[in-house]
Formats: sequence, C-alpha cells, structure tokens
Amino acid sequence: MRLGFYANYTPDTAAFAHEVGFDSIELSAWPGSSLDASTTTDEQIAKIREDLASKNIEISALGYYPNYLDPTEGKEAQEYLVKVLDLAKRMGISTVATFAGRDPSKSVAANLPLYKEVFSRLADEAETRGLRLAIENCPMMDVIEMKGINIAFSPEVWEMMFDAVPSRAIGLEIDPSHMVWLGIDYVKAVRDFGDRIYHAHAKDMEIVESIRSRTGIYGQLSNSDDLGHGWWRARTPGWGDVDWPAFITALIEVGYAGNLDIEHEDEVFAKAAEIGQHESEADLVARYSTERRGLRLGYNTLRPLVA
Repeated sequence: MRLGFYANYTPDTAAFAHEVGFDSIELSAWPGSSLDASTTTDEQIAKIREDLASKNIEISALGYYPNYLDPTEGKEAQEYLVKVLDLAKRMGISTVATFAGRDPSKSVAANLPLYKEVFSRLADEAETRGLRLAIENCPMMDVIEMKGINIAFSPEVWEMMFDAVPSRAIGLEIDPSHMVWLGIDYVKAVRDFGDRIYHAHAKDMEIVESIRSRTGIYGQLSNSDDLGHGWWRARTPGWGDVDWPAFITALIEVGYAGNLDIEHEDEVFAKAAEIGQHESEADLVARYSTERRGLRLGYNTLRPLVA
C-alpha cells in the first residue's frame, strides 16, 4: 500500500510529493484541471508520467466527482466521464474515482431506477476499457437545504447499488471521515465490503461537540464552514476522530491492494495559509493540494502505518 494525496498535477506538486516522501497520487481530471479529459494530449501525458515515474510516484486513480443523476447537468457529466475513462486507458490507470450522484428532489429509493439506468451504461463503458469505477461514500450534503447529491453514503445503500448494477466494474472509494459524522462503523464497513473497495481516501473528521450540543445534528444553519455542517469538519489525518490503525488494519485484513491517498479538505490549515475561496471543483482540488502544512502533518500521521 502506497501513501499519497489527491491533487491537480503540476511539476511543483510532484516535486513536493517527492520531497515529503509520498509515493502515490490521485490526479484530478475535472474540466479545467491539468488533466482535462477533453484536451489533454499524448505529449502532456508522456511528460506527466515521466515526471512522476522519475520520482517513484504511482498514479493510483483519476478523480472526477460530479452528479450524474442531476436532472439538468447529469447528461453532460456522463458524457465527460467517458472521456475520463478514455484518458485513464491512455495513461494506463485502472481506476477512476467518482460519485454515484443523486436527484436531490427524490428519495434514495426513488433514485435507484435512474442509478441503474445510468450506471449500467457507465459500467459497460468501464468494462469495455478494462477499467473500474470507485464510488466515494460522501453524501455531499447541502448544509442549508439538508439534501445530499450522492446516494452512496452507507453500507445499506451500497447493497442496493450493487444489486441494481452487479457489474464488478463498479466498486467503492472508501473514506472513513464521512462515516464518523454519519455514525457508521467504518471498520465493519471495510470488512463487509472489502472485495469492492477499489480505492481509499484518507481524511479525518472532527466532531465539535460544543456546537452539536446546541444545534443538533441538523445544524449549524448559519456561519458554518464551507465544507462542513459546523459541528463536523474535515481535518487532515491525525487531527480528528478516525482510528487510523484500526482502519488500515481492516484494509490489510481484507486484502486491499490499492493505495491510500489523503483528500485534503482541512479548512483550519487552508484558512491559515489563506488559499482563498474556490470557484469550481477543479479549483478546489488545485487550491487545497497547494496547502503544504496539512499534507505534511497527514503524512507524518500515516507514514508509520503504511509501508
């Protein structure tokens, strides 16, 4: 198992990863990223692969996380994902990490027929290329509307998804942080679904009890951080409530053969570094992957556990 982080590719990011000791990287493939699937040339691919290989950094996955089931934007996202799959094939990368999506106006159960229709087709696209889709377990909650845009947030729903689309091209990108605030046993989830875990994110989660005890689980309704509910907030590994030895032990026990990549969304370090507000998903990844202190501290936590 290699240790890395999710980032937009730049030569500086590759140099930083090598300097710290990271040996894995999940590369952003959003529109507007360095690996825009609509425009990336073979020459660009060759340069990126050569740079990372010279630093012994393995590309674990391409990352693209839109809402495929959205009534207005879903079709465009589906079409772009096919381009990401083509890009992964060209780069020799076997895994594309993504979301399932959700029509937020409907229940999870009401989304399943659309999920089956869309992902049966996307699974075929992945299978044809010999690739896998790793669906992350983040609910993507709107903190004001309290509606999520990704159905794949719990083991209960994973079973429904795999029943709807049995293809082994569909699996999970497991992230323990979301399960902390959702109250899900992430160690049991790993053990129960080990053979469907195709990628793993390392993100911690801090529960701020002083806020939750006042607002309840549906708060905070005002003045919340951009990426959290106020009472929960993403942290770099080691700065939250995830039991990393237990999580990594479970991954090892189920025979997980992939890498562990930090998804840096720690606003404490981001605000201290004044990285600014993001304007798009590609921009979010690019900005957070330049915040070095949080990544270094996460590395220091995980490196003794990942060899």
